Amino acid sequence: MKNNLIFCLLFVLLCSCGGQKNNQQKEVTCDTLAVVEKSPMAHFLDSIGFLDIADVDSTIVIDLMYTRPDNFMGEVLYKDLNEAYLHPEAMEALLKAKQLLQEKHPDYNFIIYDATRPMRIQQMMWDMVKGTEKDIYISDPANGGGLHNYGLAVDINILDGEGKPLSMGTPVDHLGIEAHIDNEAQLVKEGKITEQDVKNRELLREVMRGAGFRTIKSEWWHFNRVSRDEAREKYQVVR
Repeated sequence: MKNNLIFCLLFVLLCSCGGQKNNQQKEVTCDTLAVVEKSPMAHFLDSIGFLDIADVDSTIVIDLMYTRPDNFMGEVLYKDLNEAYLHPEAMEALLKAKQLLQEKHPDYNFIIYDATRPMRIQQMMWDMVKGTEKDIYISDPANGGGLHNYGLAVDINILDGEGKPLSMGTPVDHLGIEAHIDNEAQLVKEGKITEQDVKNRELLREVMRGAGFRTIKSEWWHFNRVSRDEAREKYQVVR
């Protein structure tokens, strides 16, 4: 904090000296120079070569659902992680998916709800659902966890030209049949989702698959970069 204050004072002094040459120059204050400190987990992810999505493409919207209590757990899980990180291979595919999306809809964008997830958080999730009807939705850490734990999965939706998420029939993190992608025609027939919801899901799947991601049947928002077997064989879990 002390170093940041010194930096701000020096910057303001330099700007003030130069400001005599341009009376249109805006006033510079420390408020405009706010330094955003990365979270503790982010520093670790940087150290192992993972990439912060916001650093690579600042136009992609980040809204991590586990930094808030309005998720299926009903509590804040990411108490030391505010950033969305991916393994470089997943990051490359995400950028490709965005390119494919904007070739079809130049004003569309992505919003990210979850990316790299430490295994200790996965354990918390599993402990809550094991033995219940919801345990089919959460990967058991004892079996190697899921692709989020390797930085090779992303939870994602599309934003329209006004910055609003496309309707997909359910909120993200909805653990129920309505979020499944393997019976969408029946869900439409039963009035649980709409035909437009399906079209929006299909667009998301098209661009993500086109970039090399894989779907899972139970969550329209979840995409894996590799298979679980490949992840366990070739990549390291984030603890």
